[in-house]
Order: sequence, then structure tokens, then C-alpha cells
Amino acid sequence: MAAESVGIPSVSIVCEGFAGQALATGRGYGYDNLALAQTLGHVDAQSAEEMISNFLAATVDQVVAGLTAVDGDASTEADVSVEPTALEVVATGSVDEVNEAFRDKGWTDGNAIIPPTKDRVEAFLAITGHDPWKVLGVASSSGRDVTVWSIAVNAVMAGCVPEHLPILLAIAEVLLDPAYGSEHSGNTTGADAIIVVSGPTNSDLGFNHGPGALREGAHANTSVGRWLRLYLRNVFGFTGDALDKATFGNSARVVLAEDHAALVDIGWPSLADDLGAPAGADAVSMARMNSGTIIGSVFGSTPEEIAPYLGNGIARTAAWDLTHVYGLGHDQFSPLLVLSPVLARTFANAGMSKLDVQRLLFEYARIPASTFEAMIGEWSNLTAGRRSLAELVAEGLLPTVYGESDDPNRMVPVVTRPERLLISVAGDPNRTNAYALSNDGPHGWWTTKAIDFAISNDLVCQVD
Repeated sequence: MAAESVGIPSVSIVCEGFAGQALATGRGYGYDNLALAQTLGHVDAQSAEEMISNFLAATVDQVVAGLTAVDGDASTEADVSVEPTALEVVATGSVDEVNEAFRDKGWTDGNAIIPPTKDRVEAFLAITGHDPWKVLGVASSSGRDVTVWSIAVNAVMAGCVPEHLPILLAIAEVLLDPAYGSEHSGNTTGADAIIVVSGPTNSDLGFNHGPGALREGAHANTSVGRWLRLYLRNVFGFTGDALDKATFGNSARVVLAEDHAALVDIGWPSLADDLGAPAGADAVSMARMNSGTIIGSVFGSTPEEIAPYLGNGIARTAAWDLTHVYGLGHDQFSPLLVLSPVLARTFANAGMSKLDVQRLLFEYARIPASTFEAMIGEWSNLTAGRRSLAELVAEGLLPTVYGESDDPNRMVPVVTRPERLLISVAGDPNRTNAYALSNDGPHGWWTTKAIDFAISNDLVCQVD
């Protein structure tokens, strides 16, 4: 796309099976019908000789064809079938029949949905004041418009209520933010987004921040989390037969609501505050997470007693994702540690700020340098040149903490600096448990947006 933008003809070489995703992403950025060539098989599972043979046998001809084709010569996978319009009736019949039709078309997550009739969607928007046809942006993965109407359609399907709309609009803003990178939502490792709601209003809307904070059951947490998966499927195009290339995928995550009262009581900022939201404001934060580790039954009554276990849990969660420290990303690995309120209070009662805790955990969330190097260069093959940590430090690509000696057993941190260890507070206030989540770096970078609960004036006439 960069080459095409300055008038240089190009052919993009992609792995087998990724043509649809590449073409859709090109369309989302305004470049329809990008010329593509595909390699055969998975490059890491072939010898150099096999790869060269396959490249010469199949890929080179595609490169030549792409560079010599005349516009309009042939149709490609970028051709889009005619999609229904916003108000078109796409299914009729009983609730069961509508659900069957939606399942057949791939418009659901496999579970029953509430049929999004025109009356239901209009009722959902009626008290909000938002213009249904307002375009918030364009989905970078599909080229489809992100509209208030489509947000409401999927909200009705997910079982959301009108009071959730401001949160859904904030999530849509995250998806549209280039920093988040929503086009990566179907990458092969299958990371899925976690939505974190912060601020004083989440309890009023029924979000559960207490026992079972990440378990289905609370309507607000569950329905808003479900909306995200439906919207990624139906508007951003991430279905298994098209753009979603997840090898396994994670189960859809319910919304994590922070314990605002506990944070206020101990004097700590929220996760959203840490990510740049106005202090104490209602906000939504998102990132894509690869995996998680429960750190159960944390024992100890002082920070010094509990920090080693917590740091170990963070380190155990990190694996190939360390290529986001350096490799696939640079200083873009930022795991999340969810502390139960009693653990957070243990730190706060000792006079520690959240930054103090981050600095303490930075000393414990470490692994042997040889393991780190294997993660980013030997086992995952995602760091060019497979340079050692000491070499990366010498080139100014990593902080000096990674190259303090040549000892392969020296302990090095899993993040570049303490602030990259994000902390949230939620869960059963009487249990000493924590949850560490390993994020996917720039494939869904931490992004936060304020939630505006005010009635919109989109449809109000302005008289000069």
C-alpha cells in the first residue's frame, strides 16, 4: 500500500490462505484489488530448498502476472458480493427461523440472538439522541462503514440495553483508532480483546466487579463482551471462512469492570487513568490478549512476601509474545495484572503507590536471558538475525538492563520498563488471588477512550 500510494506498481507476497485477509485490509485502507502472490505452505515448516522450489514453481508467475496485468483484466477475491442494505429485511418467520437463517449466513456467534427487527433497533436508539446514520469511520479490515445503526443492530442481537450504547460507541472508537490496529484481530495466534470498564458509573449500569468478575452471568459484562465479537464478525469481517485466521482462538471474554470504590479508597488511579483518560472518568480500555494465568492463593501480609509470586505469575504468562519487547514490536509488550482488592490493599497499606508496585514487580517478573533469547529468536523465529540480548543492547535497541553481563542464566525482565506492567483491581474482595494476562503488543495495542453518557444532540435542530 505504501508503494502504491506513491505510484509504484506492487505485488504483495502473502502466505497461503491469507489472500482474502490481505485484499480486505487493502480495501479497508482504500486500495481495492491489490495484486497478490501467494507462497505455498508454511514457510517455517519447509527446508530452504523446498521453499525456493515452491517459490519458483508457483509464486514467481503470480508476481509477474501482478506486475503486468492491466486494470480490469481479471476479477480477484477482492470482488465483494452484494450485501444487504441497512433497512433490508433479510429473514422472516418465527424467532427460531430467524435464528436459523442468521446462523446459516454466519451472522451469529453460534448462540441464539434477539432478532434485530427495525422496531427493536429504533427503540434501542430512541432515547439516546444519536443519528442512526452517522458514520464514525471505516473498518480497516473490511472497508465497511461503522455506523451508529450497525452498532445498535448488533447490540440488539447481543441482548444489550440502550444504556450500554455509550460504552459500545467508545469501544467502536477504539476499533477505529489506528493505534489499536483492529485489522490484526484475526491473526493466527488468536488473541482476543479484553474490554476494561473504569469509572464511577459502571456499577450503576450493572457491571460486576466483584466475585466472578470475568465469568459470564452479569448481564452488562456478558452482553457488551458478546457485542464486540458480533461486531468484529458482522462489520469488521472476522469470520472463519474469510478474515479470521486464528489457529485456535480464545473464548469470548466478558467485560472486566474495575472496582472503582476500592481504587478510590486506596488512592490508586484506574487502568484508564494510567492509559491517559481524564482522572476518575468513565472510560473503556482495550487490548488483545494471548493467554492468562491464575495466580491463586497468594500468601503473605506484606508486599515483600507477595511480590515474588505475582512477578513469577507475570513471567510464566509470557512466551513468544516477548517478540513484542523486540522483534514483531519494539517496547510494545504490556501484560495486565488483575489484583483482587485485598492484594491491592496489602500494597497500599504499606504506603505503596501503583507505580511503586510496578517497580517492585519489575524486579521479580524476570526469566533467564537464554530463555528470553530462545523465545524471541530460536523457538518462535520472529526476530531478524536471532541476535542475542547483549547484541541488541549494544545496538541501542534494548535498555541496558538486558545486557548487564554475558551470563546466559542472568535474569532479565519480561518488559522494558515498570510502567509496561499494567495493573487493574477487581474480583472477590476477600480472596487473595490475581490474574496475569499476556498481551499481543501492536496486534491490538492498549487503547482507551472516554465514555460519554450525555444525550446526543445529533438530531437537534440548530437555529442561528
